[in-house]
Amino acid sequence: MGRGLLSVGAIAGCVLLLTACLSGCSDESTPATGTDAVEPGVSPAEARKMKSESNKKQGEEFLAANAKKEGVKTLPSGLQYIVLKEGTGKKPEATDEVVVHYHGTLIDGTVFDSSVDRGEPASFPVNRVIPGWTEALQLMKEGAKWRIFIPSKLAYGRPGRPPKIGPNETLVFEVELLQVK
Repeated sequence: MGRGLLSVGAIAGCVLLLTACLSGCSDESTPATGTDAVEPGVSPAEARKMKSESNKKQGEEFLAANAKKEGVKTLPSGLQYIVLKEGTGKKPEATDEVVVHYHGTLIDGTVFDSSVDRGEPASFPVNRVIPGWTEALQLMKEGAKWRIFIPSKLAYGRPGRPPKIGPNETLVFEVELLQVK
């Protein structure tokens, strides 16, 4: 008889825990940790919305200041770049596959991905990456190395790419175009 009560109690506890977890979540939210922890009285969805708006504003301010720096070119789309090294090879088209080395950071310098750190270049079709990459790659020539500054609308936008890229994050990449296949 004791076992039956324990099982019912354990099941009830699990149901209560699951209900509590699900009540604070929506399809737009992700668990908050560290500096993204939710303040008491603020729902995770509201906290994510506030973070999204803050990231967008910070990104816009960053890009506005960056546009005034020497060597920075701004395209009509909002994409910005600096040529670190000119290339001499061919330019890829959207349907081409490329081999690149890259180092990606947030505007605060936090590294979120790097083929350089992994020690192995990446290979992918030009039209299968974020719009900012697709646009920049088609302007580069083999052998070129650029630093590109990608507004959130040309990156991952409002959803971001949790856990490393938050909503509406502006991204910075150093990209070296090694080969057009």
